[in-house]
Amino acid sequence: MALSTHVPYHHLLFLFILFLHAQPCPAAGGSWSVLLPSIGISAMHMQLLPNDRVVMYDRTDFGTSNISLPEGKCRPNSTDCSAHSVEYDVASNSVRPLMVLTNVWCSSGTLMRDGSLVQTGGFDDGYRVVRTYKSCDTCDWQEKPDGLSKSRWYASNHLLPDGRQIIIGGRKAFNYEFYPKMSATESTPSLPFLVETNDPQAENNLYPFVFLYPDGNVFIFANNRAILFDYSKNLVLKTYPTMPDGQPRNYPSTGSAVLLPLKIKGETVTEVEVLVCGGAPKGAFVNANKGIFDGALNTCGRIKISDPNPQWSMETMPLARVMGDMLLLPNGHVLIINGVSAGVAGWELGRNPVLSPVAYRPDNQVGSRFEVQNPSTIPRVYHSTAVLLRDGRVLVGGSNPHDKYEFTNVLYPTELSLETFSPSYLDSNSSGLRPRIVLPVTNSRIQYGKQLVIVFTVSGIVDLSSVSVTMVAPSFNTHSFSMNQRLLVLDGGVASKILGKTRYQVVVRAPPSGNIAPSGNYLLFVVHKEIPSPGIWVQMQ
Repeated sequence: MALSTHVPYHHLLFLFILFLHAQPCPAAGGSWSVLLPSIGISAMHMQLLPNDRVVMYDRTDFGTSNISLPEGKCRPNSTDCSAHSVEYDVASNSVRPLMVLTNVWCSSGTLMRDGSLVQTGGFDDGYRVVRTYKSCDTCDWQEKPDGLSKSRWYASNHLLPDGRQIIIGGRKAFNYEFYPKMSATESTPSLPFLVETNDPQAENNLYPFVFLYPDGNVFIFANNRAILFDYSKNLVLKTYPTMPDGQPRNYPSTGSAVLLPLKIKGETVTEVEVLVCGGAPKGAFVNANKGIFDGALNTCGRIKISDPNPQWSMETMPLARVMGDMLLLPNGHVLIINGVSAGVAGWELGRNPVLSPVAYRPDNQVGSRFEVQNPSTIPRVYHSTAVLLRDGRVLVGGSNPHDKYEFTNVLYPTELSLETFSPSYLDSNSSGLRPRIVLPVTNSRIQYGKQLVIVFTVSGIVDLSSVSVTMVAPSFNTHSFSMNQRLLVLDGGVASKILGKTRYQVVVRAPPSGNIAPSGNYLLFVVHKEIPSPGIWVQMQ
């Protein structure tokens, strides 16, 4: 007997109503492209420069890399004639080898006002070295031995309003210092917070998450808690609550963090929020060294650090992740990318690569902020990197969980390739909504607090109420933390049509002070309906 396929009308109606009210599954988005199968080194550290080149390096004691130094050069007092740093040119999709003299492994850095990368510390002969790279077609690293007062290995840096950088912590370095020095006898103040957050046998407070607060002080997160710190007086101004789960979030239980977009209103930023995501549970480092790989954390903590009584709000990611990178996209969304779902940071200590990035929309309601993106095919585990490019793509490189270059007979071979992730705002079906900046021209200088008129074109229909202007500070990325990263939403943003069918202008005000936007180089974007323009470089002064 045949089964009846008749369904009563009221059942169909119920199913239709249920469909209308069902929560939509997050849709995957974005696309991947391999730029170069090999850049010769594994990009362990990465910094975008204001000429659209990216300087990268790994370490000098990995052995011979796959790219030679030019003109038969070799490092002094060494038989290694291969490069351990390269400069990648976005426009030509090519690399040029550079020579670092001392070991840059697990170092830190800052893009300075003049567009040079000043990089600090490292390992062994590089502990106290300061290296400067100012880009040109023939330029190379310049090194200053003993430029630092203390050894800096796994430290974090941040550009300050006075143009110097602060260098905080590092292995067995429970203190901070500045560069450049004001005098040869400048002190190195102690920072007891770094002692208090140091876990026996695991540390869990290296590469602390450091952000410049809009009043000029710094927010420092280490392990599972944070302080607001006046570095000029060596004074803790506020101690924030410990994250509710108490789990470690810093190296080697490596999570990541961002300062969420700073929305400028008049002369101030009234709300300042930090988001910390991923990491590994307590004991994971000790376990991983025994061959037991604990599952990564799947939680994020979000805290409004500007509140009089700030409290953490915990959220659940769709994918657990340790050693992930968090990047601010030009439209204010956060991209969580790279990493693994078990183990910790360290040699051979991570398992199960997480190939799919996740987008986080800070202004959405809780429960609808995360969206899983399309996956890569290349594992990016320990020592992976990611930076935002001017055109809105995300450059991804690195991955080497070994103490030398290992390409065969290992779980995760050393990765020399370079690829990009293009967020969904770069899809061709968004081209009609995408702004293109006509004025100001790139490398324009912007003065604090001054009115800024931006002329842009859009080929399709424009919603004048859905236009904003953002500025992004290019960050130094290593070990899952992007130092100096900040995104500013400029005050103003009322757009109007000015000429013809496609030309518009938007009037905004430049950031009011160096506390909110330290003097230096930024990427400026016009954003229309969450679709950013290609950026232009501007110099804040």
